[in-house]
Amino acid sequence: MDIAAILKWLEETGLAGRIRDSLLLFPLLESAHVLGLALVFGTILVIDLRLLGIASAQRPFQRMASDIIKWTWAGFALSAVTGALMFITNAPVYYHNFYFRMKMLLLLLSGVNMAIFELTAGRTIHNWGNDASAPRPGRIAAVLSITMWIAIIFMGRLIGFTTTRAAVAAPPPAANFDDFLK
Repeated sequence: MDIAAILKWLEETGLAGRIRDSLLLFPLLESAHVLGLALVFGTILVIDLRLLGIASAQRPFQRMASDIIKWTWAGFALSAVTGALMFITNAPVYYHNFYFRMKMLLLLLSGVNMAIFELTAGRTIHNWGNDASAPRPGRIAAVLSITMWIAIIFMGRLIGFTTTRAAVAAPPPAANFDDFLK
């Protein structure tokens, strides 16, 4: 099965149709997606600012991060589920959208950045966790993280401004504006 067939199948599922045809479901999903993203970005920003020594510098990094990270993952799960549900409503169009692809690439790169942090500065937290800021690799990871998450947010907004429904129903031929006023 090729990607075009999978995308078409996703778009034709009953769930996609219900979301697409509902007056409220898509806007509710979009709102939940934004709330989840705000939770993800907000919590990541707090951690990254701590790594840079700008905020919460007096708190041990491990304690602060362990208090926050569960909220980051909850927000990410909410955003992933709602994003997937929005995606299926117009899968072929979203899949081929440049900004959607950039957002997915940036999400992947932010995961790679997190993994690199864990393999470098993250392995030596016991040495610097009480310091005001992280060592250089940790600060670099923080700057990259903030930059990528801001770009992810922008790419997400641009998706909404650059996609349309491929098939919009035309009004019936006999309809005119006066008919709507009656």
